[in-house]
Amino acid sequence: MLWKELSLTCLKANLEALEDYLLAQGACSVTYQDAKDQPILEPKAGENPLWDEVVLVALFTEEYQLSDIATSLDESALKPNIIGDIHTREFADQDWTRTWMDGFKPMQFGRRLWIYPSWCTPEILSDDQVNILLDPGLAFGTGTHQTTALCLQWLEQHVTAKDQVIDLGCGSGILAVAAKKLGAHDVIAIDNDPQAILATHANAEKNDINANFAAYLPDASPKSIKADILIANILAGILIDLKEVIANFIKPHGKLALSGILQEQVDDIIKAFSPYFILNEPTLKDEWTLISGIRKP
Repeated sequence: MLWKELSLTCLKANLEALEDYLLAQGACSVTYQDAKDQPILEPKAGENPLWDEVVLVALFTEEYQLSDIATSLDESALKPNIIGDIHTREFADQDWTRTWMDGFKPMQFGRRLWIYPSWCTPEILSDDQVNILLDPGLAFGTGTHQTTALCLQWLEQHVTAKDQVIDLGCGSGILAVAAKKLGAHDVIAIDNDPQAILATHANAEKNDINANFAAYLPDASPKSIKADILIANILAGILIDLKEVIANFIKPHGKLALSGILQEQVDDIIKAFSPYFILNEPTLKDEWTLISGIRKP
């Protein structure tokens, strides 16, 4: 089967009218994409913000003539709402599951930590190599994002066999699983999304690390933990709101690693956490930052 795709760019105020038009012309789906790599950070509860400029991508089955649809758009009253040219392309149907799977390759973090999709057989490159099996799934976190990569590299260097580790805002559980696989004695993962708890348990099961490993919603988590390490890959505003909670989770001289922080947010994080921690120089990866430190006595 042949699929046909028509894409155009518009301002978010004009989305609804253009989407309605494309669906009326026979599109079987319309999706939104960011036109200018504009980050949307920390929306308020109940908000579903969109980018200022949006690419609408409409998918049609093979019987439709996209040139006719593009011409009708050019001649309609909607034309002034379209930014730039209208683009079309055709592509053959394929095994989308296989295509999706082929896009995920093994990734290395630090010297010895590797993440493999579960359908790959890990290649043993060193005697102390640590392999994690992880698939994209219910919650954010596969190692491909800069903030996750920063956290994994930090864990690879700092986790020891005696450590109790907290992964706050665990998402897929990737950091919690990595900490346990790297040798942590106990790991506790916490997230306010029930889907994240399900994903974390599933990934722990996949990696055979159920002993001394638990995932909780915040209300169900133990309240008297004093961890050796706390790692949190959460947006900066939430980290600041939770600064006292985070500090109280860590024992004196325990280690902290925070990510999910844009470079322009570093000063705010340092100001919020300096009363509780001796902070190190930030570690940078593209526009993202990891801030680590030691809990003050």
